[in-house]
Parts: sequence; C-alpha cells; structure tokens
Amino acid sequence: KNLPNGVQPTLAPISTGLGEIFQYIIRPKNPQDSVYTLSDLRTIQDWVVRKKLLSTEGVADISSFGGYVKEYQAKVNPKFMRAANVTLEEIFKALEGGNGNAGGAYIEKDGTAFVIRGIGLIKNLEDIEKTIIKINNQVPVYIKDVAEVDYGATVRYGAMTINGEGETVGAVVLMRKGENAVNVIKNIKSSLREIEKDLPKDLEIVPFIDRSVLISKTIKTVTANLLEGCLIVIVVLFIFLGDIRASLLAASVIPLSMMIAVILMNIFGVDGNLMSLGAIDFGLIVDSALLVIENVVFQLAIALKAHKDLTDKKLRDIEVAHACKEVKKSVVFGGLIILIVYFPIMTLSGIEGKMFTPMAMTVSFAILGALILSLTYVPTMATLVLKPHGDHKNFADKLVDFFYKGYQPLIHKAIAKKRQTIAGALVLLCAGILVFMNLGGEFIPRVDEGDYLIETRLPVGTGLTESKDFSTKLQKILLDSFPNEIATCVGKVGTSEIPTDPMPIEAFDNIVILKDEHEWKKVKTKAELTERIAGVYKNFPGVTYTISQPIENRFNELISGAKADVVIKIMGDDLDKLTYLGQQVGVILKNVKGCDDIIVQKLGGLPQIVITYDRNMLAYYGIQVEKVNQLIQTAFAGKTAGIIYEGERRFDLSVRLSSDYRADMEDIKELLLSDKNGNLVPLSQVAEVKVEIGPSEISRDKGQRRLNVSFNVRGRDIESVVNEAKKLIDAKINLPLGYSFTYGGQFQNLIAAKERLSLVLPIALLIILALLFVTFGTIRESLMVFSAIPLAAVGGIFSLWARGFSFSISAGVGFICLFGVAVLNGILLISHFKKLGKETELETEELVKVALADKFRPIIMTSFVAAFGFLPMAFSTGAGGEVSKPLATVVIGGLLTATVLPLIV
Repeated sequence: KNLPNGVQPTLAPISTGLGEIFQYIIRPKNPQDSVYTLSDLRTIQDWVVRKKLLSTEGVADISSFGGYVKEYQAKVNPKFMRAANVTLEEIFKALEGGNGNAGGAYIEKDGTAFVIRGIGLIKNLEDIEKTIIKINNQVPVYIKDVAEVDYGATVRYGAMTINGEGETVGAVVLMRKGENAVNVIKNIKSSLREIEKDLPKDLEIVPFIDRSVLISKTIKTVTANLLEGCLIVIVVLFIFLGDIRASLLAASVIPLSMMIAVILMNIFGVDGNLMSLGAIDFGLIVDSALLVIENVVFQLAIALKAHKDLTDKKLRDIEVAHACKEVKKSVVFGGLIILIVYFPIMTLSGIEGKMFTPMAMTVSFAILGALILSLTYVPTMATLVLKPHGDHKNFADKLVDFFYKGYQPLIHKAIAKKRQTIAGALVLLCAGILVFMNLGGEFIPRVDEGDYLIETRLPVGTGLTESKDFSTKLQKILLDSFPNEIATCVGKVGTSEIPTDPMPIEAFDNIVILKDEHEWKKVKTKAELTERIAGVYKNFPGVTYTISQPIENRFNELISGAKADVVIKIMGDDLDKLTYLGQQVGVILKNVKGCDDIIVQKLGGLPQIVITYDRNMLAYYGIQVEKVNQLIQTAFAGKTAGIIYEGERRFDLSVRLSSDYRADMEDIKELLLSDKNGNLVPLSQVAEVKVEIGPSEISRDKGQRRLNVSFNVRGRDIESVVNEAKKLIDAKINLPLGYSFTYGGQFQNLIAAKERLSLVLPIALLIILALLFVTFGTIRESLMVFSAIPLAAVGGIFSLWARGFSFSISAGVGFICLFGVAVLNGILLISHFKKLGKETELETEELVKVALADKFRPIIMTSFVAAFGFLPMAFSTGAGGEVSKPLATVVIGGLLTATVLPLIV
C-alpha cells in the first residue's frame, strides 16, 4: 500500500539465478533478406515462439530480447492541439473511453434467449482516427484532427546484436526451479522443432547458449574418469594380488557398491553430476574388501604350509571365517573413520555446501555399501572362489618382495636411529606447514565453460543506439581478429523484457562462442586468447570491461552483486565521497599484480533534464502536481490507453507526442496544461526546465549506500591478491568516519568456507581419536595411529605446491578424504602388532619387524589402489576436470607420505 500510484508488483518467474539454460535468436536464413523488420521478428517471437514454448514442461518463462515491441500509437501534434483547444488529458480519456465492449444480459423472444452485446473495441487504425475527443461549437474534434495514428514501438531499454551484422531478436529460456536441466533442454529442442514448422520457411531459430552442451561435456569427463579409474584399480589389484579370482572378487565390490550408492542417492534426492560423481575413487571403495581378501589369501597360504587339508570345504570355510574375523575390527573401524571424515563436508553451508555436500553423501553411500559388502558378501564369496596357493611365488609375490627388499634396510636404519627418524619427520612436517602458509588460496578452481561473456560499460549517459553500434563494432573486430577461434558473437545491450539481469543502456554483454580448440591457429591456449581479447578492449579508452564466462558471470553476481571474482564494497552515505574513495581504490589496484578487468562503479555523471515545479504558479492556475507528472509521462514516455486485439494477439494503444515535438528542451517547455478555467497554459509558466548531472544509480547494502570496485584475478591466486590489495589500501587510504570496506565475491566464499572447516574439522578429528581409543583401549596406540594424519597432510601439501595449485575448498575436501585413508593403514598395523604381541614372546623391535613383514603387502596395496584410482581425476583435461584436480592431487601425494612415513616413523 506504500507503493506509488501506478506501480504494480508482479511475481518473478519460478526460477533461480542460474536458471538461464537456453538462449536463441530468430533470423532470416539469408542474412541479406530484409523482408522481415525487427518489429516483425519481435512479434513472431512474442506471439508464436514464446507462446508455444511456455507450455514446455520444465520451462518457467521466456524473456524476449531485442527488436521493437509493436504498438498502436496516437502521435499528437501540439500545434493541432492548440488550434483545436484540446489537451493530452482529453485525448487520453477519449481513447480510453472509446475502446471496449459491453454486455447487456439477455432478452427472451419466442422462447429464445438473445444475449445482448455492445461491440465497441477498436479493430484498426481507422477506428482510432474516428474516435471523438470533444465538440467545439457543434463541430466534433476527432483523434485524426490532432494526431497521426500509426503503428509504432514501445520505448525500449535493450537490444540484441549478432556477429557485427547489426540487430536481431532473441530470447532467454528460464528453467523452473528444481528441474533437471538436461531433460528440460531436450523438451525445449523438441518444442522448437514443432514451432519451426509453423514459422515462415525463410526464418530459422538458432541457439547460441545451450547448457546441455557443457553438462554433456562434464558428464563425459566424469564417465571417462570413472571408467579409467575402475580399469586402473582392477589392474593394480591383479598386479598386487597375483590371483585373478581374488582380483575379480575385489573388483566385483565396485559395481555392487555403486548400485547401493545410486539407490541411496535416489532415496535422499542426490543428483548425479560433476560434483556428486566426480570425486568417487574406486580404490578407496575396494580398500575394505581388499583387507579381507588379502588376509584370507594370507591365512589360506599359512594353513597350506601347516599341511591342513584345504580340499575339505568345511575346513577351508573355517580358515576363511577365521581370516575375516581377524581383520573385522580393522575393517569396521577403518570404514567408520572414513565415513566420519566426510561429515565436516556435509556441514558446509552456502555455495560450498551446495557444491560439495552431494559429493560427500555419494562417496559416503558408496563406502557404506562397500563396508557392508566386505562383512557379508566378500567372506561368503571367498569361501566359494578363493583357492590356496602352493609354495611357488607368483609375479605379485615377487613384486612385493622387490619393494620389501628396498624398504627393509630403511626400517632397520630407522629403528637404529629412532631420535633422528622422528626429528626428520618433524622437520618435514614443519616444512609442510611453511609451504602451506605460502600456497595462497582460491574458493574453487575456475571451470572452463568453453565460451566467454564479456561485460562492457560505456561512459554513463551513452544512448541505446550508440551502445548497440559499439557492440556491433566490437563483434566485427573480434571476428576479424580471431576468425579461426571465434564462431559467433551475440551482444545483449541493456535489459531484457524480464529483468533477471538489469543493466543500464550504456552496458552490454558480448557472448563469444568459441570453436573447438583443434581449429585454433593464432593462439594455442585459452589463457593466451583471453589476453589477446583483453588487448582488443584496451584500445578503447573510457570503456571498462570484465572478461568472464556465462555461468561464472551469473554465479559471481549472485554471490556479491558484481560480475567479477572479487568485489570491494565501499560503504557510506555521501555519493561524492564514495566516488572519490572508489577512484583511489581503482588506482591502487592497478599496481597489484594479478588484478585485471578493474571496474569502479559509476554513481554519477548521468545527464538529466530536470523539471522543477513552481508551486506558487501551480496554485495560481489551480493545477495539481499529479496532473503535470501525468502530462510529462504521457507526452514523452507514452501512456497506454487500452488494448487492441488482432485475433489472439494483444497490442497496446498508447498516446504520446509526435517525434518531431519531443526532441529538445523547448518541446518540454511548450507542453500545454489545462488550468482550472479550461484555458491552456504552457509548462514553462509553472515550472523551470534545465539540464543537470545526477546520479546514474544508487546501490544500498545493509542500510548504507554502496560503491563497488570489482576485478578479476589472473596469473595469481585470489587470497594473495586480496591480501596484498588490503595492505596497500589500508596503508594509503584513511577512511572518514562512518565509511568502511568489505571484500566479497569468491574471496568472501573462501574465507567463509575456511572458517567453517576450521570449526568442524577439529571436531571430526577428535571423533576419529575417540574411535581409535575405543579400538585400541590406550591413548598411546591411538596417538600412534593418529600421527598418520599430519604425515599424510605433508604429502598433500607438497603435491599441491609441485603442481602449482593454490589451496582451494576442493583441495580442502581432498585433505579430509585423505585423513580417513591414512588412519586405515595405521589401524591395520597396530592391530597386528597387538595380535603378535599376544601370540608370541618376541622383543618389541623384532615384533615390529615381523608385523611389518606380514602387513607390508596390504598396506602398500590399499594405498596404491586408492592413489591410482585418483590418477584419471588428477590429470583430467576434460570439461569440469579443474574442480577434481586439486582434490585428487592432494589424495595421491598424501597417500605417498601416508604410506612411506608411517611405515618408518
């Protein structure tokens, strides 16, 4: 109820900020064909394509872009108005009252009911012209006497350009919240094929953004990684077990575990995507089963050496049951610990929670399935398929012996020099911490979407025509400069019909669709192409730009309100002070290495024609302010007086001044008002009309005015760039009282996620320690196993450093995964130490050596299988592989030290 008159709130589409899954243009098949005007194309889009596409399952709405929205217009001539003694208000009321139907109930005659209808709807331009306004001296004044009636277009605040050829018409399809993008896009494409049958044969619908292309690429990457990882795990299993039966039994746990995971994913509503499936390591899944199988093979071999009759199935079953029971505790507690380390990931909130919680749930489901199978299915199958080996050694035994011969002298030296060994491990740990502190940080690695979205801003006050022409010019330059790299350029100037991304008319997005990289000739890498494109934009002084990607651009805007990696928000009250501070920050950022695409939000500089009312004169003439406001709006913006129907199509009927009389300030001054006596008074008699420079936009955040300084980061990690910028800004800028800086965007997410992890990770580690204490019953043995965690972290840190990766939430998740696997080997080792201690009277050093010799194979086997299972992810080059690379790198590097160091330390 507090909204101004005429302002009507409407519900937005039931979509999300990332719901723009499909975008297309409508154009003649022959680009030189000029039969269809932009108004024709927009009418076809709105009343043919959009109307039918709206009924597609999963579509929330379609936002039309570009062209001209058709109107019926009465273009008033002020001179004719003055001669006929007619005001705009009278013209508007005449059109409003001269367009409508009426119902008169019905009458009965001869037993029949006749419905009474009054038909007064305007059908064409002639009907508008014949609408009567008033009668002067018994002479009727018609609309045609004071106005030119014709077709026109609404005032537009956006346009669309393509390939440097000029304007076109298109649309953005918004997906309904919660729908599956791939299925919705299939439905859209199916609907478009049907719609094209109803279009003129010389028109075509051309998609330029299709989210399913990126999804299919990422799913292909995930599928390849999973298949390659599965094959590698099976090969490694065979190499270390040397038994095809045992290898296939261990490998059979993979599909069965995944079946259980998929069932639980369906129950808990977890979708299969890059994140949920991208971090599954089949080596990690088979580890529990592997421990059982290896111990069964080991015990069968011992039983055979003891001359037990293993041809007797009952005796063999007893030996298998004994072997399974021996490692049951290690398997159960090891599996539980791996599950527990995933709990911190499930507690992540915000964007990082949305991304990594499905992954943690999927992996947990698969590990839970593997744990259940290891305790039920594997022992049962072991009694059926595993056979005891004779005294001969197979190639797997010889391989393990080879590794053990290299390891045995190391452990003997380590035991002889205990202090030096432990000191060396501590030095390595300190070195790892030092390297970690200098790794830098980023929220998540940038996923290569394959295309660019370049947001460009011209000086404040630039008109729509100039923005459109400049967008076209830039497209032509880009296509001419990179003909082998760029396939299509589509520019979206200003704001579309549904303002999901409101932009001023001096701003536009150029969506650059790239060709396949094998077709590139001038450049070799995406990074090089980005720098070359940035070089094109730098040739235009006064033009600011941000080079991003379609999804990344929207993602950043949803996070912080700015379409860049990092945004510095300057909060305060005075617009001039905010502008001054923003300019200072922009200058400082230019000296920070890694800061690119710096944009300082422009709050002022918008030229305005300001009409200031003289209230004394308004009172003298008896004219109300509202009446003057309506006059200005009707004269220049146009005001809708009704609707005209063309079949099922609806078009506005609007009133405005003729274009010849709304070109400059004098036209505004000569606008005629009707005073209390019905006399005409020019606007200049009751108001002052002048040009002023005013604010272009006013942004607010947490009750204060805000100015954004945004930038992208290239060549460095976000955390180090922001920290350096913070130091320089704090040193060089003294903020006035009531003003403050906040840092948002990807950096803000990184800090929030790190704070969350720093809270929940210690809790998870304490739970692991408690479980270890329950397992062993002593704090000393629990801490011995727990020491594997920092030793594993060292390998993860050095592997990140070696590959040039910064710490990211993806890497953080990798560390969490690593801790569970690292503890598993420790549990196995200490459990066997205790078992031998009870069964033998060996001295401690001899006990350790015997235990290590017994468990050397399962320890290196589980570590190798888990590490090699992550290899495809660590070196993936497919779409979306960037997210899993740090995670896999951490696990592989960490497992190296988690295997070698605990076996020595």
